[in-house]
Amino acid sequence: MCGMNIRNLILKKIKGQGEITVSEITKETGFSRAYVFRFFQELVESGKLVKIGHANRSRYVLAVSKFIKKAKIPIRSFSRIFENKNLQEDRVFNLIKSETGILDGIKDNVAHILEYAFTEMLNNAIEHSGSSKIKVIMKRDDKTVRFDVVDWGVGIFEKIIHSRHLSSVDEAIQDLLKGKQTTDPETHSGEGIFFTRRIADTFSIRSSAKKLFFNNIINDFTVVTIKPVFGTRVMFSMVEDSKKELRDIFNQYTEGSFEFGATEMTVRLYEKGMSTFISRSQARRILYGLDKFKKIILDFDKVKAIGQGFADEIFRVWQANHSDIKIISKNTNQDIDFMIERGKQEN
Repeated sequence: MCGMNIRNLILKKIKGQGEITVSEITKETGFSRAYVFRFFQELVESGKLVKIGHANRSRYVLAVSKFIKKAKIPIRSFSRIFENKNLQEDRVFNLIKSETGILDGIKDNVAHILEYAFTEMLNNAIEHSGSSKIKVIMKRDDKTVRFDVVDWGVGIFEKIIHSRHLSSVDEAIQDLLKGKQTTDPETHSGEGIFFTRRIADTFSIRSSAKKLFFNNIINDFTVVTIKPVFGTRVMFSMVEDSKKELRDIFNQYTEGSFEFGATEMTVRLYEKGMSTFISRSQARRILYGLDKFKKIILDFDKVKAIGQGFADEIFRVWQANHSDIKIISKNTNQDIDFMIERGKQEN
């Protein structure tokens, strides 16, 4: 069978059954997969066929929109490892759109959120992880869309420890919880995780021996110890019929533009195994970078006590230097209230 006959066979079969695989033609003709694949490639390049799927799961359909859409619908998962060399997050997102039906029929507001969150998280891995490879997973099932971005780099918490000169993963987690922080201030604003973890239904970060999990459905977060992992795994999920709008979360934390002019930030004073805050250095670390906000809410939930130095540094020294910023405390006990009032009276 000559090349022309193979091309005609491919087109004949695809018109009759709607789609076709390389394996089907290989079995019928007896030619090698590599040889047959060449004709499929020629038909794709000439605009007659479109490839749906990846590697051995690839299928080919006529380059007509209704056939392409129909072939993509059953494909509700995507998983691939990319070389982190000239990798571009928008191209990966568009690849998922072109090869799968994950985003087909998704409401515009959800599609916008997914594109923003996915490209931000993948960009973080590309530019900050130091990993030579990055794995991307996206799935749609049970009316939920989820994606994971996995790298095998330095690890987000270790990166924060190094850039912030911190001493532990727990300190790195607390720094991350403050929001709008970045390990590379010259090229990144720190917006990515700040907004993404707020717009998600659920959002988690696994790195080192910790998992940080945000459940925005019930407005809660947890930090748990896990088996140590190399690198970082970020997971994002939301229901496909969500009514959330990306602009709402932007408007809540910005003033007139998408720059960090945020009006309010809640700092949860979390330290794994630590329920007291004593020193000025702890206070300075907690307040680092928060001068960009107009209101700071310090959440003392599960904190048993604070020291005079800690209270004085926040409520006298730092407040005196940032008189235009309002500091509010919540979930305090009587002992903490006493130390806070003592610090304020020194002003």
